Amino acid sequence: MTQKAKFVLVGLAGLLAGAALTINLSAIANKEVQTALPVEELRAFTDVFARIKNDYVDEVEDKTLITEAINGMLTGLDPHSSYLDADAFKDLQVGTQGEFGGLGIEVGMEDGFVKVVSPIEDTPAFKAGVKPGDLIVKLDDTPVKGMTLNDAVKRMRGKPGTNIKLTIARKGTDKPVILTLTRAVIKIRSVKSTMLDPGYGYVRVTQFQERTGELLAEALSKLYKDNKTPLRGLILDLRNDPGGLLNGAVAVTAAFVKPDSLVVYTEGRTEDAKMRLTASREHYLRPMQADYLKTLPEAVKQVPMVVLVNSGSASASEIVAGALQDHKRAVVMGTRTFGKGSVQTILPIGNGTAIKLTTARYYTPNGRSIQAKGIEPDIVVEDPAMPEEENGLGIREADLDRHLANPSGEERVPAKKPVDNGNKASSPEPGKDKKPATLEPGEIVSKNDFQVNQALNLLKGLQILKSD
Repeated sequence: MTQKAKFVLVGLAGLLAGAALTINLSAIANKEVQTALPVEELRAFTDVFARIKNDYVDEVEDKTLITEAINGMLTGLDPHSSYLDADAFKDLQVGTQGEFGGLGIEVGMEDGFVKVVSPIEDTPAFKAGVKPGDLIVKLDDTPVKGMTLNDAVKRMRGKPGTNIKLTIARKGTDKPVILTLTRAVIKIRSVKSTMLDPGYGYVRVTQFQERTGELLAEALSKLYKDNKTPLRGLILDLRNDPGGLLNGAVAVTAAFVKPDSLVVYTEGRTEDAKMRLTASREHYLRPMQADYLKTLPEAVKQVPMVVLVNSGSASASEIVAGALQDHKRAVVMGTRTFGKGSVQTILPIGNGTAIKLTTARYYTPNGRSIQAKGIEPDIVVEDPAMPEEENGLGIREADLDRHLANPSGEERVPAKKPVDNGNKASSPEPGKDKKPATLEPGEIVSKNDFQVNQALNLLKGLQILKSD
């Protein structure tokens, strides 16, 4: 491919009114693709093409057949490679801005149905009660079976104020759940912060966008300014964060580690698929952009930290959690993460279309592949308000058809159960205490969020040990 812009991506498989896949670092692909063509296989392809053109019950346009052939070629590779028509390619680029039109769901495909990975907070889907793990089987009266993910996403997008009916198959529910949602413009501020107790801050990153690093710097500066004494502990909440921009993940990590520390590296078949990204300004700033991390208090790099993760923490979230864990900069707490450790590259192919192709695997600073394995928390703390399948046994990358193998041969193993042995935090048996972590008006995080409270208790305990 000559002189085509190439974009590198990290994130989950689908996007809907809040893209989990977003553009990251751009480069130019200057090399010609020179591959010997398989003559016999191409002859078979042209024979099938001709048969369909001549004998199919209805007349089919050449463009439709070629597009579907490209779709099949890519979707047959892995869950994250796909063809982007002009509309999907445009939506992908718009998605980096943090403002989208639609319902507010991060989605993937499973068994031909749209599977909800996570509803985005404060969106129509979230307010209507759409849950992680839901299978969307109908859009209005049209079955989803047989649609591509892009087709389904297109149907769910639309003019704000218009309605769409979702028919959902939900585990544990005998009858389909039918919800009518009103589309809206989804504006997402990717960083939220508050003080939990005097001296203890809380920052949540909902997804990684263009301004996430900048917003994180603002949030941290405010926490230090509002607190009359230096922070004694900080919680970084990455639960249900599906990923996003790779340079956003580098920026968030760079705020807490020493300059030039390795954050992530990638390995692929081609030289330009091999990258080493460090906590240096050229790896998280746009050209000519002022370094927003430079003004942060030096104490940010020493404050005790807990990073909260769960099965909805994917890709860019896993990069951050893995880097902070490898550098021993934070205690990772929660449940095993999603396990998406692959990099997708957007390759424009003309006419405003592109292909999204998996080109590399990424690795934590210590050389761990996250692919199909995820990040194992230092301290396992399950959410007692969640059923067991949404804690340690929730859907992950390893559950997706045709997922890439972990190069070490290690993949997802049965989730560890919490053990109170001094290194693991005890959790109530899931389902026993089902008090939901409901948010009061104006709250950033619920006062009865069990995992947050466990993280806060750990930070306070570390302060007591430090004092001794």
